[in-house]
Formats: sequence, C-alpha cells, structure tokens
Amino acid sequence: MGIVVGYVANPEGRAALERAGEAAEQLATSLVVVHSRRPGREVDAEDAEQLAAVHERVRARLSAAGLEAQLREVPDSDDPADDLITAAEETGASLIVIGLRRRTPVGKLILGASAQRILLDAPCPVLAVKPED
Repeated sequence: MGIVVGYVANPEGRAALERAGEAAEQLATSLVVVHSRRPGREVDAEDAEQLAAVHERVRARLSAAGLEAQLREVPDSDDPADDLITAAEETGASLIVIGLRRRTPVGKLILGASAQRILLDAPCPVLAVKPED
C-alpha cells in the first residue's frame, strides 16, 4: 500500500506532490511519483530542475521519517490518467493525489478529461488539490 501522485512541472503538480508527501508521512507509507510526458514534448532544463528539486525535498522528508519515495518517468505518454491508474493498480495504492487548476465560472462546469477519468476509474480514493494563491 502507498500513495501515487501525478506530477507535472506547474503549480498544480508541485501542490499535488507536496500534499502527497505530507499524506505519506502522516500515513507512514511509501510514495510513487508518476511524471508523464506527452509524445513529442521535450522536458526542458527548467522542468527537469523543478521536478528534481521538489521531488528531492519530498524524498528527504520521507527518508527522515523512514519512508520510501520512488519516481516513475513515463516518456511518450498517451494518457496521463492511465499512467496514474496503472501505477495505483500495480502498487496497490491506498490513495491517488492529483493537482487541479482553478477554472473560470464556465470552466467549472467541465472538469478536465484526465482528472475526471482518474476520479471515475481509480481503484482507490482520489485527493484533488489546488495550489495556494
């Protein structure tokens, strides 16, 4: 059992990773960070640095608590939702954490396709977090 978190290099991804780290620490469980990349999208140096810095901060905190953190890179991902669901199924996750972006009033009527799929198809509870202002 553990926690699976979806990470992308943006405020929503960083918020999800931080919250997942806190949850892993509170629940004394491991953390699997899933970093999906769309086909043809190169990760620039800034994205790679942000991922490394945030992941290292979470890994250090979990390591100090005696917990494990693992990073799964999924290059050329066709479906980030599928990547998270698969990781949760493979690890027997007890929780998936995802980041959500703020939306306009009209946009609130429509949840992102990946987020909706994760919420509907996940084999475990899903925690959706928004970044702080």
